[in-house]
Parts: sequence; structure tokens; C-alpha cells
Amino acid sequence: MTVSFHKFGDYFPGTGDVRDIGYGKGKYYALNVPLDDGIDDESYHFLFKPLVGKVMEVFKPGAVVLQCGADSLSGDRLGCFNLSIKGHAECVRYMRSFNVPLLLVGGGGYTIRNVARCWCYETGVALGIEVDDKMPQHEYYEYFGPDYTLHVAPSNMENKNSHHLLEEVRSKLLENLSKLQHAPSAQFQERPPDYDLGEADEDHDDGDERWDPDSDMDIDVERELRPGKVKKEVVEPQLNDLEDQRSSGEQLRGFDTAVAETCLKALDICFQQVDEDNVKAEQNIVTDSARETDLKC
Repeated sequence: MTVSFHKFGDYFPGTGDVRDIGYGKGKYYALNVPLDDGIDDESYHFLFKPLVGKVMEVFKPGAVVLQCGADSLSGDRLGCFNLSIKGHAECVRYMRSFNVPLLLVGGGGYTIRNVARCWCYETGVALGIEVDDKMPQHEYYEYFGPDYTLHVAPSNMENKNSHHLLEEVRSKLLENLSKLQHAPSAQFQERPPDYDLGEADEDHDDGDERWDPDSDMDIDVERELRPGKVKKEVVEPQLNDLEDQRSSGEQLRGFDTAVAETCLKALDICFQQVDEDNVKAEQNIVTDSARETDLKC
């Protein structure tokens, strides 16, 4: 949303008219307030306060940037308005009353000593401080003669902004603002209370104890350690293990075939079922195998 109070005429021809309201999605989001020469404090506030107040009501900005151009002051070399410094600063005071974040920036201004006066006073207004009109001694003191005061009185120049003209401008712009879609409001919620968790006293900590301060583990230094139990398991060899051994024996290299066969036969004894009728025959097989092994070795 842009709101502009400016001199309307030949300086920037074709721009800044009251009918310039924006285009497309930005329609009615541009508010142009055209002014004529010699506008004074009262006439300026007649437009500024109701229009800006309506913008704050309808648009509900989260922050405001206020450009404080000082070329609207009386006596400016290029400007053609007749505002006093207090009248100029009243706009800053009014914007502070809305209690939204406010950024003040400079702008035009071509009588340098009056620009310095204006921004000094408005800085005090922004801070809630009333600055004394009497100027203190400083290295540029002589630039502010002959009166050496902070404020500048308006001149007796003619105000070409008639009350009727100001009424028409204000009514038209308020009508445009009524067509602006209201900003969505957010419900305020109570802020939860702050809890002071305190800080750990490192002097009472055990210097030999270390842990990662970024760890998400909860460490209870007061709890005593409990004795733990270890589960033991005993694994007994199964028949499958013996079969694996036999398979490994078949893969032996560097031994005589007869020796390997004898070893395998000896392993086969473990798998033969004992039969009472064949006990003697099996004993003879074992004896013959042992003799053959001695001869080969």
C-alpha cells in the first residue's frame, strides 16, 4: 500500500492524480493526494490524519515506512509548501500513535540548515523526547543564524488549497479506500509465561565427569547405579556342524586320496547307528582302517 502527499501540476505532468489508484491486483492500493502551492499545517493535517487513519484501519499494515522529505517546509529553495517544523513533525507523532513498527527515512530538502533542524526535531519526536528550541553551541553553530533556534516560522505565502478543494479530494480518496478489501485479522492469543530454568553451577560439578552438552539424553546424576545381569548362552555343536566338517574334508588338497577317504570313513562312524547284531563287524572295520592308515603314512 502506497500513500503519497505531493505537489500536483507541471513538475511531474500526468502523474500523481487522485484518479491514479493502481492497476490489476494493485487497484486501490495506491493513494495519491495532490496538493497545490502554499499548503499550511492545518490544511495538511485536514487530509493527512483522516486518510492515513483509514488506511491503518482497512489495510492493517504490519509495519510503516515514513519518508520525511523536508522540501515541504516553509522557505525551501525548491519546495512550494508552507509547513512549519512542528506541523511536519506532527505527522510523525500521529504515526507513532498506532504502535506499529515505524521506519523513518529522509527525502527531499534543499535548504540544508532547515533540513537539519527538521530531522533533529523529528528524531526527538520518534524517541518521545521534547528537544529544546534554543540551539546549543557546536562547530556548525554559525550556519543557523541570525536567530540560532531550532524551529522555523511559516511565511505569509498564499495557500492555494481552498477548503472546498480539500473536501473534494478527501471525500474521493475515502471512497476509494472503502473499496479496498479488508486485511484478514488474526486472533490474538495470550502469550505463555516464561520459565526460568536457571543455569548449572559448574563449580559443583565433578571435574572428571564429562558428557556432551548437546546430547538429548536426560542424565540423572543423583540416581545410584543398579547391578545388571548378563544373559549367558551356551551353544552346543549340532549334527549340521559335523556335516559341515565332512564337507570341508572333501575339499582338502595336498593329501593322498586314500588318507582323505580313511578320514572320511572315520567320521562316518559317528553317524552309524549301533546294532547289537553288527557290533563285532563294525569293530573289525575300525581295526582294518587303522592298519591301512599306518601303512599309508
